[in-house]
Amino acid sequence: MKKLSFLLFALIGLISLNSCTEDDPFTFVAKPDPEGLAFTSSVADNYNLMASNGDNLAERFVWNPVDFDVQTPVKYQLLGSADMTFDTTDPIYEGEATNGAVTVSEMLALAADAGLDNDPETEAPNTGSLNFQVRAFVGSDGGNVVEQFSEVVTVNVTLPEGDAEPELPKIYVTGNFAVASGYAADWSPENGIPLAAEMGGTNYEGFINMDVEQPMYKFLPTNEGWDGNYGDAGAEGGAYTEVLASPGVDAGTPDGTGGYFYVKADPEALTYSLTETNWGVIGNATPTGWDSDSDMTYDAENKVWTLTLDLTAQEAPDNGIKFRANDAWDLNIGDSGADGTAEFNGDNIGVPEDGNYTITLDLSNPRMYTYTLTKN
Repeated sequence: MKKLSFLLFALIGLISLNSCTEDDPFTFVAKPDPEGLAFTSSVADNYNLMASNGDNLAERFVWNPVDFDVQTPVKYQLLGSADMTFDTTDPIYEGEATNGAVTVSEMLALAADAGLDNDPETEAPNTGSLNFQVRAFVGSDGGNVVEQFSEVVTVNVTLPEGDAEPELPKIYVTGNFAVASGYAADWSPENGIPLAAEMGGTNYEGFINMDVEQPMYKFLPTNEGWDGNYGDAGAEGGAYTEVLASPGVDAGTPDGTGGYFYVKADPEALTYSLTETNWGVIGNATPTGWDSDSDMTYDAENKVWTLTLDLTAQEAPDNGIKFRANDAWDLNIGDSGADGTAEFNGDNIGVPEDGNYTITLDLSNPRMYTYTLTKN
């Protein structure tokens, strides 16, 4: 009887052990490195950030490895901030290496966030400080994560007076539409139409006129040749899957026909998109107020949208006009700061006095859009 009882308890224990093994999720309690996470490299006394050297290495930060006492690989993020507000969702570097490079362009982007300016005609300072921190973590940010942060390292930067505005990173588009659409040459890398990204980013955008029945095109990393070109990941020319491949097939448009498109591409994420746009003017300075748009006409020779219209005097930002695409607010352009530059979702544009105006919207220079109001 005792032997039978022993076997029964052993069987229950085995079943219980098997049940725990199958049903209980694996969790761990990580043990941080007792010495802590810290930068191990020294930094310069000052960094001179010249836009012309944007692709150059500004600094390579090095830190010690961290032992969380688990088998899971430790990941690191190098974080930069102008104001001590570090965003772990947008690191400068993320990976398993214990070092991360920062380019001049990436420091310039942080300097712009800090309000630094290299224009000698403004009162804004051209010297200041930027902050860097490294994060070590295991697990997933969406669930079970254990992390550790280093102390903040602050570096001094200078933007030399008179240095040109930082040139935005660009890629280029060329295809069978160029000549018919007012550009220089078909399938010509050197005459490629530029798309621009934010400093240090890969989110390229721009507007391109594709005035042919069936546009075909490719994306080029430079305007010097075909090396590294990107097309669509589809099976045959004219595909529009919104997925990039290198080299891929010649890409097409959403419905296979031509138009004036807002083009976005991210070669790092291997994505792209085209949105056909037709632009108009709306606002309480126009004859139809905020109820409907006054349509503009595209001038392919000068690469601008134009409209001649009677306007009434209105004061921005509460009143005035705005530019809209496709009679909707999804893509709208205004002017925050009333400086003549146009921004997506910007403030209303004021009208100084009543009169008949020629209005132009120039979207040909990617991420540097402009407009004019000229009284006739």
